[in-house]
Amino acid sequence: MSGEGTGAGTGLRPIFLVAGEPSGDQLGGRLMAAMRRRAGGELRFLGVGGERMAEQGLDSLFPMRELSVMGLTEVLPHLARILARMAETEAAARAARPAVFVSIDSPGFSLRLARRLKDSGMPLVHYAAPSVWAWKPWRARRIARYLDHLLCLLPFEPPYFERHGLPTTFVGHPAIEALAEAGGGAGAAFRERHGLPGEAPLLCVLPGSRMGEVRRLLPLFGEALGRLPKDLEGLRVVVPTVPGVAEAVRAGTAAWPLPTLVVEGVRDKYGAFAAARAALAASGTVAVELAVAGVPTVIGYRVGELSAAIARRMIRVRFVSIPNLVLDRAVMPEFLQQDCTPAKLAGALGPLLAGGPEREAQLSGLREAVALLGGAGPGSPSEQAAAIVLALADRARSS
Repeated sequence: MSGEGTGAGTGLRPIFLVAGEPSGDQLGGRLMAAMRRRAGGELRFLGVGGERMAEQGLDSLFPMRELSVMGLTEVLPHLARILARMAETEAAARAARPAVFVSIDSPGFSLRLARRLKDSGMPLVHYAAPSVWAWKPWRARRIARYLDHLLCLLPFEPPYFERHGLPTTFVGHPAIEALAEAGGGAGAAFRERHGLPGEAPLLCVLPGSRMGEVRRLLPLFGEALGRLPKDLEGLRVVVPTVPGVAEAVRAGTAAWPLPTLVVEGVRDKYGAFAAARAALAASGTVAVELAVAGVPTVIGYRVGELSAAIARRMIRVRFVSIPNLVLDRAVMPEFLQQDCTPAKLAGALGPLLAGGPEREAQLSGLREAVALLGGAGPGSPSEQAAAIVLALADRARSS
C-alpha cells in the first residue's frame, strides 16, 4: 500500500479515534503520527484523546481526563457523566461518518462505544486487546461479534480471538518505540542534569502511578532499601513518578536510608532507566519498558485482601509481568502479596546490583523477551498498526 494512494483515499473522510487514559493517548499519538507519515499528512482526525493525540491534530470532543477513572468506587460517582460522554461520542462518530473508527485501550469505555456503533457501517478497530488470557476469557467471543479488526500488543494474544472469527494482528508493544524516542546518551545526560556522579550505582524504584499502589508499596520498597548489602558503595536511588502521586512519593521517600531523587516526566523517566543498574518496580507496563532499556528488575506488588481473593479465583496465568508471560518463565523475580516483603525484595535485588550470574541470566532473558515484542511485520509497532488501519479505511472507501 503506497503512501500516495492512502493519502488520496482517506483524505476526504476523517479517522475517528477514542482513547480514555494516558496509555491510550500515547498509543493514539504514535498511531496518528505513523498514519500521517504513510498518508503524506493528508488525514483528518476526530474523536477523544489527550496531549499526545492533540499534538497530531486531534481537537478532542471533551477533556480525556473525564474518562480516566478506574475501579468501581471511582467510577460510580462519575457514572452519569461518563454515560453522557459516551452518548455524545457515539453521536459525533455517526455524524462524521469516518473512514474508520479506532478505539484505543480503556475497554470499559471504548469497547462499549464500539459495540453501540456496530450498525453504523464504519469499520471498527480496537487497539490493544483486553487481557482475556488472564481473566474473563468469554470476552473474546463477545467482542468478535462487533469488531472488524483487533490490534494486539503481545505475541500470544491473536489465537484467543481468531478462534472466534475476529481478524487479529500482533503489531508489537509500544515500549519498543517509546525508549527509542528517548535517544542515545540519555543516561549520561540524566546524571549530568541531576548532578549524579558518573560512577555511582543507581537503583530505579517505581512504586506505581496510582495512589493506592503508592500507599501500599512505597513503605515496603523503602524498608527493602535498608536491607540491601552494605558494600554497594555510593548507591543512590531515583524514583520516577507522575503528577497525580508525586507529592505523596516525595513525602514517603523523605526518610529513606539512601540518597533519593524523585523525578517527573517522560524524559527523566527514560533517562533514569538508561542510567540505572537495576530496578525495583510495581507490576505493569513499566516492566516492559525496563526490559527494553535492559535494566535487571525485581517486581513487587500487593493489592487489598478482597481484591487478592477475587484475583486468585479469576486470574489464569502464572506470572504478572509481561516479560515473564512472553517467555513463560520467571526472568524477572516476582514477589506478590504475602511474598512481597522487604527481606525477599532486598535478597533478589542484591545480586542484580552487585553483578554475577543472576544479573547476566536476567539480561539475557530480557533481550530474548524484547525480541519477541517487536511485532510480526516490518516497521515499528505504530507503523504496523497504521498500515492496517489505513488499509481498512481504503477498503471501506472502495466498497
